[in-house]
Amino acid sequence: MKLIVTEKPSVARDIAKVVGLTKKCNGFISGSVNGEYTCITWCIGHLVGICDPGEMSSSWKSWDIKKLPMLPTVWKLKALPNTRKQFKIVEKLMQDSKLKEIVCATDAGREGELIFRLVYELAKCKAKVRRLWISSLTNEAISEGLSSLKDSSHFDLLYKSAFSRAKADWLVGMNFSRLYSIKLGSSYSVGRVQTPTLKLIVDRELEIKQFVPRKYWVLKAKFS
Repeated sequence: MKLIVTEKPSVARDIAKVVGLTKKCNGFISGSVNGEYTCITWCIGHLVGICDPGEMSSSWKSWDIKKLPMLPTVWKLKALPNTRKQFKIVEKLMQDSKLKEIVCATDAGREGELIFRLVYELAKCKAKVRRLWISSLTNEAISEGLSSLKDSSHFDLLYKSAFSRAKADWLVGMNFSRLYSIKLGSSYSVGRVQTPTLKLIVDRELEIKQFVPRKYWVLKAKFS
């Protein structure tokens, strides 16, 4: 059995047409490709994320300033609630005893790599993985990409880069959100990207509100 994992259902349908998979099942499409049973499934974006503090450690369930900063030594993962049903489908396919190979066909980029790797890790899958790396979804591009798959190890650094970004988001978001909420006595959300972006918006809004109209002159001249 071969399994192809995409990031979106629409991409799965495009690839299924090219390879000839036609049987629609619950959360995946299946069929035979060159005599080999093949399934293609999808992730619907992120299926897996980093656990919340209280899920990381019972001591972090309470919002206590003395317990900050929270610095995990092991990064626990969980299936995200809104897409848990699809994760279970992908997990079951990844744990199938007949599975010999997985083709990672998530988007060609850092986040696409992270989406697949976290699912693969949480599902405790051990099957060999090769990577489909394409920037176009034309039939020709898909066929060419499938004929030149690369071992997933070529993309290990890309995955580590993406996971580092996710960890940074967690460390800044979880620690500073709790710090500001405790200090200011209300619920505040602080983020590595969202807070600097909010600052830019606030600064611009203040400039608009504090604008004072001034007279100005335009110099016009005629030359002959």
